[in-house]
Amino acid sequence: MGDFSEFSLPTRLFLRAYPWRRIDPVPWTPLAKPLRECRVALVSSAGFVAEGQAAFDESVRGGDASFRDIPGDADVRTLVDTHRSESFDHSGMREDANLAFPLDRLRELAAAGRIGAVAPRHLSFMGSITAPGRLVRDTAPAAAQKLREDGVDVALLVPV
Repeated sequence: MGDFSEFSLPTRLFLRAYPWRRIDPVPWTPLAKPLRECRVALVSSAGFVAEGQAAFDESVRGGDASFRDIPGDADVRTLVDTHRSESFDHSGMREDANLAFPLDRLRELAAAGRIGAVAPRHLSFMGSITAPGRLVRDTAPAAAQKLREDGVDVALLVPV
């Protein structure tokens, strides 16, 4: 695990001044059926895009709150890192996208019968959204609707 001192001075100052939001109570829905019967989707903030998709827009003040559909049959080796943050080392997830978008691991769980199925699509968001109003108000409900349409029982959040 990293240490606060590893960040650059501007990043440390930003993190100290940032108005972190507290969500209380944390929204939670218990599973209605065993995990071995559930369809599971990934929701990652790694900023990955599939080949041919537009990169996340780094010029959006407060962060690009859009998301990209990643097909369930995507080859994770072809995902492109477009995450804008310089506050972490991207080399690991560029070498193996499963570190931030564990689609191959999800497929292994399905093959082993630990989960019911891998969803037909997954969602990739940009991390480092410092102004989350649009994300909470507009994007998150639209993303949740797509997951409902796909019959997703469990969304595994992979924060980056």
